[in-house]
Amino acid sequence: MILVTGVSGALGGLVLAGLRARPALEVVAGTSSRAAQHSDNTARRIDFDDPVSLTAGFDGVDTLVFISAGYAEDDVVTARHGAVVAAAAAAGVGHVIYTSLSASAGHTTIAVPHLWTEKQLAAAPFEVTVLRNGFYSEVPVGLAAGAAESAAATGVFAVPFGTGRISGVSREDLAEVAVRVAAEVERGVRAGASTAHAGRTYELEGVTSVSGAEIAGLLSESLGRPVEYRDVPLTELRDSLLGGGLEPYRIGHTMSLFSNLKAGFLHATHSDLPALLSGAPRPIRAEIAAAVSGPGAAG
Repeated sequence: MILVTGVSGALGGLVLAGLRARPALEVVAGTSSRAAQHSDNTARRIDFDDPVSLTAGFDGVDTLVFISAGYAEDDVVTARHGAVVAAAAAAGVGHVIYTSLSASAGHTTIAVPHLWTEKQLAAAPFEVTVLRNGFYSEVPVGLAAGAAESAAATGVFAVPFGTGRISGVSREDLAEVAVRVAAEVERGVRAGASTAHAGRTYELEGVTSVSGAEIAGLLSESLGRPVEYRDVPLTELRDSLLGGGLEPYRIGHTMSLFSNLKAGFLHATHSDLPALLSGAPRPIRAEIAAAVSGPGAAG
């Protein structure tokens, strides 16, 4: 049996759908909803903040697809992840597949709980595969789409990129890899054998990157007018975040992300993604062009 956590999120939902499209697999959704009962064949209550739900929820699970639980302060995330590792070990789970964070993001504050979790998994009694997911392409795509109206009016695309580049990978590509790995691992667990994925760490970075100037160029093409790239100082970024009503930890992580981008750390130089996909990775420039084509046509 495969259990997928975090199914209410975009990535977890895609992984669950992909695995359920393979009829030979028994796949269960792990959800924090109290409506999910252990006796249900399709869903179990898996609440990272309730260790009791984990102990019962992991019973009989062969392969656990552990979608990381972010969106909180680091000590909250590590407590959740530690509870998952402990419960999986106690339940006798055979193999855990964990969605971590890519090497290019290793200097960001976001990486800390992922690195901590990888260390706990390495010491656990079950087999492990780590999927180090790159930054979602929706980060630069969202920035471009959100700035299209302003760029059309002012001719300026202003973001805190400096001269850095960011590699982006689509959730769909990451989900496809997770589905493939989980299906192959489950077949191995059922056969009582390890697979080639056991003990492996895959760097699932985006294979293409984009700069602020290149996004401005794509906006120019879409809007039919020149758009100039302007770098935003980190001080200006912080001021805007402080006035935006974000939780303090989100402000810190956002500042760290753009500081790393400006320093040139978010441009990936190696990726295992192409070898694990059935086709070519989705190109980030095409995703940006598609996202900004609407405002251009309207304007």
